[in-house]
Amino acid sequence: MNLEEKIKQIEEELRRTDYNKATEHHIGRLKAKLAKLREELEERRSKKIRTRGIKKEGDATVCLLGFPSVGKSTLLNVLTGMNSKTGYYAFTTTEAVSGVMKYNGAKIQIIDLPGIIEGASEGRGMGKEILSYVRMADLLIIMADVYSEDTIKIIEDELYKAGIRINQERPKVRIEKRISGGINIVSSVKLTKIDLNTIKEILKEFKIHNADVIIDEDVTIDRFIDALSKSVYYTKALYVINKVDLLNENIVERDGKIYISAEKGINIEYLKRKIFESLELIRIYLKPQGKKPDMNNPMILRKGATIKDVCEKIHRDFVEYFRYAQVWGKSVKIQGQRVGLNHILEDGDIVTIVIDKRYERRIKKEKLGVF
Repeated sequence: MNLEEKIKQIEEELRRTDYNKATEHHIGRLKAKLAKLREELEERRSKKIRTRGIKKEGDATVCLLGFPSVGKSTLLNVLTGMNSKTGYYAFTTTEAVSGVMKYNGAKIQIIDLPGIIEGASEGRGMGKEILSYVRMADLLIIMADVYSEDTIKIIEDELYKAGIRINQERPKVRIEKRISGGINIVSSVKLTKIDLNTIKEILKEFKIHNADVIIDEDVTIDRFIDALSKSVYYTKALYVINKVDLLNENIVERDGKIYISAEKGINIEYLKRKIFESLELIRIYLKPQGKKPDMNNPMILRKGATIKDVCEKIHRDFVEYFRYAQVWGKSVKIQGQRVGLNHILEDGDIVTIVIDKRYERRIKKEKLGVF
């Protein structure tokens, strides 16, 4: 029996098993086995599947994911100014196409993927390649049109089966393996969705027999298994409904979905802003000592970035020769305040990096060929 057959067998057994207190341990073991098999299958597929020449570029990567003919290629063209092939028939896009959207000084890579179909997690309809691209995305745009909103649920199910979790935080579970001593479970919250014996049964399936298990959320069986699985991938997603021009309603956003018309250009600027905000990008403006800041070319970083991240992006040696930084903006109480490498920046901050004179002397020696 191959992996796919084993997976289907366990899925069928889970469908037949009613959940109650008496079956909880059994269901926990089955789900753990299923996760291990899917992890093994994903590992095998990842060795065989290679994305066709498109690599991550720019400040962030966004993938357009949806059933065939919902307007992904048209949206790519509108967002990036490209001229990707479009048409009113299924599977117009038969391979991934990449472009760059420029917004607020950021260069955001947009990848239009071939249409996904039901069964993609099992490899149907270029599913393996599509899902390999999804795993490199910083953000997904899950797209349907006004006639096919129900396909969003199918896409969510396929992503879940492939170990891709959208708009979820990682489980607050830590496993610290030990050489001996058995399983020690410590929880800071009351566990109402899983009991201690089920946790131990799941750990056995993952061949963990000695460990401290620290739990900081009221975790479910599925979330606990996700915490153990190496292949689970977490990413954010926006839900976009195309062809809003065909409705007799003026909708921008409803029930967590953004309504656009890629062909008519309706609500496209709103979508661009939501993409930028969802990626949690911030703009940092560099100010050389004694000069004005360059407000036309921001450095793009992620929310939570520090002065150390700025130094590393300028040059790998800047951290070693760093003395201090000055910051003007929302992240400091006093404008022009001196800060260290661990200072956390905010969007719009202006930064001056001051480095040791030894760095300038070293650069001069290198230019003269003196070492």
